[in-house]
Amino acid sequence: MKARLLSLATVILFAGCATSTPTDTSHSGFQATSESFIAEYFKNRPPAGVALGWHQYDGQIVVPTAAFLAAEAQRLRTARDVFDRMDPAHLDPKEAWDRSLIRLQIDIDLLSLDTIRSPWRNPMDYAGAVDIQIYLKRDFAPLAERLLSASRALTKTPAVFAAARQNLEPVLPKPFVETAIEISEGSASFLEHDGLTEARRCPDAQAIATFESAAKVAIKEFRDFAVWLKQNRLPTANNSFALGRKAYQALLRTERIDATPEAILKIGLAELKDEQRRFAEAAKLIDPNKPPIEVFKAIQKDHPTETSLIPDARKHLASIRQYVGDHHLLTIPGTNQARVEETPPPQRSTTFASMVTPGPFETRATEAYYYITPVEPEWPPAQKDEWLTAFNYYTTDVVTIHEAYPGHFVQFLALNASSASTPAKVFSSYAFGEGWAHYCEQMMLDEGFPAREPGESAPDHALRTAKYRLAQSDEALLRICRLCCALKLHCEGMSVDEATRFFQENCYYEAKPARQEAIRGTFDPGYGFYTLGKLQILKLRKDLQAQEGAAFTLQSFHDRLLSHGAPPLRMLRELFLKDPKLADAIL
Repeated sequence: MKARLLSLATVILFAGCATSTPTDTSHSGFQATSESFIAEYFKNRPPAGVALGWHQYDGQIVVPTAAFLAAEAQRLRTARDVFDRMDPAHLDPKEAWDRSLIRLQIDIDLLSLDTIRSPWRNPMDYAGAVDIQIYLKRDFAPLAERLLSASRALTKTPAVFAAARQNLEPVLPKPFVETAIEISEGSASFLEHDGLTEARRCPDAQAIATFESAAKVAIKEFRDFAVWLKQNRLPTANNSFALGRKAYQALLRTERIDATPEAILKIGLAELKDEQRRFAEAAKLIDPNKPPIEVFKAIQKDHPTETSLIPDARKHLASIRQYVGDHHLLTIPGTNQARVEETPPPQRSTTFASMVTPGPFETRATEAYYYITPVEPEWPPAQKDEWLTAFNYYTTDVVTIHEAYPGHFVQFLALNASSASTPAKVFSSYAFGEGWAHYCEQMMLDEGFPAREPGESAPDHALRTAKYRLAQSDEALLRICRLCCALKLHCEGMSVDEATRFFQENCYYEAKPARQEAIRGTFDPGYGFYTLGKLQILKLRKDLQAQEGAAFTLQSFHDRLLSHGAPPLRMLRELFLKDPKLADAIL
């Protein structure tokens, strides 16, 4: 899921040979058709299959040559036609639901291939194509076996980068090239240091030797690709990253959102104004004599040091989890708990914090990692301090709510524990996943977080609560700015410099993180879906509460919401609400 994809580009990274899809469109043929599609889908994307917990794909990488990409595109078009011929009225409700999920995923993939043309325009696809961290991090098999799987994957790096050099157009978007260089260099550094260190814990000397040999080749390939990009693509790179209005409209439709980009931008700008008012109100409770931005910058100074960032985040996980349970906000399935660790180097250029969870079909390696991006040792002191302002204590707890409890981690626990179908467990909505986690930030504070500490006076607790509300409001401002900038970057010609200033002026970010957010918007056009998902969940909750009246409870709503996987929220409106006229009113 994600999760948490950096861009639509990644959905087609591992395209492979096409095979036929059953064409029986009857009720009895749906199961065979969907199973065949999913099997072929992940055969052509083996790393995604491994992440789901399907270890028959361990060590496999399918090289995205032009021939493979063409074959995959044709297979997707054929499958689209097959599923389109299936009349939902002739399927049972579960099958009709699964058909919708599969069709939406096909639309996403074909948008990436046919319209965005990501394999030809985005070198990040190749820079991130061979990622072996799962083999080093997850204990789903003896370390020697995992090292051999990782080694097999690493041996594909020459072919992957050869395909990149063949496929990538002569002129590429500059933010894509620069970010791909960072990812490639980060991957080389990870292998050279953390990767080899982890591998050498293995008691099997032969497995270590095999890994070291494969890693040596891969390190050179990653660095050579970075050099190639610097010499052959960076000099000619331009700023032609925008999808354009028509493609962005198609992206919205993959979430079953029919509103125009202009209508969505209008909603975003109105929400931005409202959230800035809420931000100012929270700041006034803290210090009515200072401008809101100054109040926020003052609480940002209350942040951990570079050495205490990770330990401090770990300390707060348990208390936040306890709050969720004590206040009956939702059911947390099982006993598995998230582990806080530093973001691995290859991902540090693209994320502040992230949640990496076990796949829904994983049976052994059930550990989950809450990654936080630290400062880099070589940064000057001023840059380190600037980075750490984003991790002030109040914001870090809000981020923990988003990533772990009751956000992404609990969402994935619920998915893994649910009886949802295979399509519902493997195909997900960006807006649902990120919208849920972002919704949780506001919901937790609305439900009284943080708890009053022993011996804390009522005025002191009110002041501390206001600081949390200010931090939560700033996170909301960030997500709204993402929505507005995504639309402006891709539909209205906004530049990266203009987007950087937009983040600085409207969610009060410092220059470095503001620019990082602006750059992300160029290759992750869906990052505005955080706000769109949150607004849809709030609207669904309001409408369902009106429908159920006194029978409505927040815990039952949340549990029910998370029991269906992560479909587009429009599908849940159609399922939960009795009045069909309400289904269209998603925002």
